[in-house]
Amino acid sequence: MTVREDRIAMAEVSGELTLDVMFEWLEKMPIPEGIRVEIVGGNIYMPPQRDTHWEIIRRVVRALEDKFGMQKSPEGYWQHQDVEFVAEVISKGTAANDYGPKKAAYALAEVPVYVIADPHQGRCHVYTHPKGDDYATETKAAFGDDMDLTGTVVGLTLSTADFPRD
Repeated sequence: MTVREDRIAMAEVSGELTLDVMFEWLEKMPIPEGIRVEIVGGNIYMPPQRDTHWEIIRRVVRALEDKFGMQKSPEGYWQHQDVEFVAEVISKGTAANDYGPKKAAYALAEVPVYVIADPHQGRCHVYTHPKGDDYATETKAAFGDDMDLTGTVVGLTLSTADFPRD
């Protein structure tokens, strides 16, 4: 048995709800197509993944691939210490998570750049310079304007001209 399996087994016996147990449950659940699953603050959220979200995600990923390529590490995976940039496309029902506990968690983890693309507001929020559980700097870019990330570890300008709105 692995350490992870031991922890899950102990948690199931004790009734303790751990992150490992929650992931184990989710792996066994039939998640409907088009539903995104995330765990935030010990709660499971299952908002729908709309076409608007996918379009924004694809545009961000394409820009990153154009700059950095498509390869992962030689071992084929990344470690949490490698995360230098997180982009979230919010859903109306879970927006409070992205602007609240997730932003705090990324700041505590010292993720240098956190971007929220908000198709409801038609705006991106760029957070940089993590300090404790918050970011010292926030800049905004309306959909249609370029998002200047050249002064960050991302090192590129991201066009939001084609970001759709909800």
